[in-house]
Amino acid sequence: QVQLVESGGGLVQPGGSLRLSCAASGSIFSIYYMGWYRQAPGKQRELVARINSGGTTNYADSVKGRFTISSMNAKNTFYLQMNSLKPEDTAVYYCYADGTRGYWGQGAQVTVSS
Repeated sequence: QVQLVESGGGLVQPGGSLRLSCAASGSIFSIYYMGWYRQAPGKQRELVARINSGGTTNYADSVKGRFTISSMNAKNTFYLQMNSLKPEDTAVYYCYADGTRGYWGQGAQVTVSS
């Protein structure tokens, strides 16, 4: 079992930055893939960014050049750095980890508004 706890969401003005954190505990040795997804009201959950155990990253076209995913550090935490935020980035953001099965964080609200 793996537990994921997110933090770092909030309200930010357009053009601002936020960093989301996802702290993992439990059977973290099994994790080989980590990612961030988001779900806006009335829309399906979509992939934002992902990274595998080899460090290969993939980003949604809408966030390329603005968001950066990091792999798990010594504190068993991985991050999503979000810069140049836009109102259309407003959503609930979920971290995800895949090991023997998939695990989700509880979600963090990110609101981009002036």
